[in-house]
Amino acid sequence: MFTTRPTLQGTFGMAASSHWLATAAAMAVLEDGGNAFDAAVAAGFTLQVVEPHLNGPAGEVPIILAPAGGRPQVLCGQGGAPAGASIEHYTSLGLDEVPGTGPLAAAVPGAFDAWLLLLRDHGTKRLSEVLRYAIGYAANGHPALPAVGAAVAAVREQFETHWPSSAALYLPDGRPPAPGALLRNPALAATWRRLLAEAEAAGPGREQQIDAARRVWGQGFIAAALAEFAAQPAMDTSGEPHPGVLTGADLASFEARYEEPVSFEWHGWTVCKPGLWSQGPVFLQQLALLPDELTQFSPVQGAPAYGSPEYLHTLIEGGKLAMADREAWYGDNAQHAEVTAAELLDPAYSVERRALISEFASAELRPGRPGGRLPRLGRRAVDALRLGSSPAAALGSGEPSMSEPSMSEPSMSEPSISEPSASDPSIAADGSTKGDTCHLDVVDRWGNMVSATPSGGWLQSSPVVPQLGFPLGTRLQMAQLEPGLPNSLSPGRRPRTTLSPSLALRGGEPVLAFGTPGGDAQDQWSLHFFLAVALREPVRGGLDLQGAIDAPNWHHDSFPSSFHPHAMHPARVNVESRIGDDAIAELRRRGHRVRVGGPWSEGRLSAVARDPQTGILSAGANPRGMQGYAAGR
Repeated sequence: MFTTRPTLQGTFGMAASSHWLATAAAMAVLEDGGNAFDAAVAAGFTLQVVEPHLNGPAGEVPIILAPAGGRPQVLCGQGGAPAGASIEHYTSLGLDEVPGTGPLAAAVPGAFDAWLLLLRDHGTKRLSEVLRYAIGYAANGHPALPAVGAAVAAVREQFETHWPSSAALYLPDGRPPAPGALLRNPALAATWRRLLAEAEAAGPGREQQIDAARRVWGQGFIAAALAEFAAQPAMDTSGEPHPGVLTGADLASFEARYEEPVSFEWHGWTVCKPGLWSQGPVFLQQLALLPDELTQFSPVQGAPAYGSPEYLHTLIEGGKLAMADREAWYGDNAQHAEVTAAELLDPAYSVERRALISEFASAELRPGRPGGRLPRLGRRAVDALRLGSSPAAALGSGEPSMSEPSMSEPSMSEPSISEPSASDPSIAADGSTKGDTCHLDVVDRWGNMVSATPSGGWLQSSPVVPQLGFPLGTRLQMAQLEPGLPNSLSPGRRPRTTLSPSLALRGGEPVLAFGTPGGDAQDQWSLHFFLAVALREPVRGGLDLQGAIDAPNWHHDSFPSSFHPHAMHPARVNVESRIGDDAIAELRRRGHRVRVGGPWSEGRLSAVARDPQTGILSAGANPRGMQGYAAGR
């Protein structure tokens, strides 16, 4: 089949990411003798420089890694709520939601410690060897992405009026960075150089220096600057300035940690995801909900064809059920282990849930009752359903009213392949955003494999800390100011995140690492990619990664968004026009509120693979946005 690019193949190493410079940094490390984990760390820090609207040093990252000959692990770089982040504190300020921007929305930053733990425990390079690429791009500059300038333009008034430190960095001459203009961040380069100098002064050992750098971040000059700046009031989406609650003690107490992945066996594949503190199990629940006739590897009587309207309808409706369970049951179960992933993936539970899928689109939010428990939906879900639906949908008719013309007719222009997807960053003037994320995957000649989805700490999230060159993150906006819910705000508790890297095995051997930016759409886009890999013929003796990435994609919005202001659009599905007029018409007949985007408007996946039998490596990357690239040899 025709693809925008070939699926790359080789035997030395492969890297793929959401920015070509990060992919190039990863390959440079592999060429210098480093392994996949060294390369991933170099790419991760590079992404913080070249995609500052999508991630930053004070953000978070979940990582799934599979050392050669070892078992897959999750490395959690998601920090919890600060000790002062209680529901009572926020409601005492007159808030009914955590703001979408500003220091009050900051969780404890987790990405830095996770990257360094990965480097220490699984890498071979010194910190200076993997940080030099990020330092070089920050100090000497890099060509600004059009999306960076667009993000700055969207929040220009906020920067100029309320966040002068951000304006100084991103509006130095009063204008947003032009596409391709050289963008520098000298303060960030100076931060990393000082950190390296202090780490190297601790002693000559590689691990010794990495641990010293972790202390500098959590207890040294970086922690002091972050805590001091967090205590200063700053304007946020509430319309009022608030100081944050993040302290030096919060920063000093955080350490990234390893966890067992949640996994699911599916037709010879074992797919591994982060736990219920992420939305990762949504991917696995969607697999578990697939009917047997849809998962045949050869045509069978009555089975819907790949990409057919019935196929799409089945996946969309199963996704709604999985996302409803996310709303009702997912949260940081380290503190609240009411429901386990095993219960949500139980075959009997999946059969019960699958029976809810009918011929027509549902406009209801229908969480299940694992173990007979009654789900409790917070006011966010109730309000989102009430405000986002028609009267018929709000009553749960199962066949939503089509009385809204804008939802039943194509309402988006046909963007070129270079235009961003429908779930890319959507930034309001107050800086509230959704879908701001990066992704990277690496595999090396030894068989080490890693997938990571860094996010948070965006340039539009909080004011830049001037002496450091980056802002705090805003992941607490996902937590709820209502007690007794799986994702209620609580000190030390990780807010549920959308970040969701993936790793798949066959016969116990890691063969595929993949993922995507896209906020709530990540596990919808990823599922369609994975099924395109698994249910279609291989090419050139390997997995058709690029064909699966290029395949027409979609996502639905039938659940409360994770991002402020947490909107919900019952029965709405956003599709690429390439799925075809017949499929669009049939989806509408079934009651879906179809919103048609451009031919290349959905999905931003990248992936790497390894054939354990031959050692052949493969990679592919997203052409949408003309930004993601794979490389290898």
